[in-house]
Amino acid sequence: MRTVNLADAKAHLSELVTQAEDGEIVQILRRGKPVAQLTAVKKPRQPIDLALLRNTTKDMTFQNESAGEFIRSMRDTDRY
Repeated sequence: MRTVNLADAKAHLSELVTQAEDGEIVQILRRGKPVAQLTAVKKPRQPIDLALLRNTTKDMTFQNESAGEFIRSMRDTDRY
């Protein structure tokens, strides 16, 4: 957690907001005591459109082997 005094926070607000967006917590101090905190806002998750997902995957063929077996066979037989 980064701490910064109020005067520096005023002077470098856009930089502090960018740091908060990147996940860092920025604590603002007034006379050495914490008075505010900048954190990133949690972005709401988009709901999954099941009809679109089904429509996208309906023509895909089912794989009979596991992903691990598939990768292993690619590694052992093909050169990539």
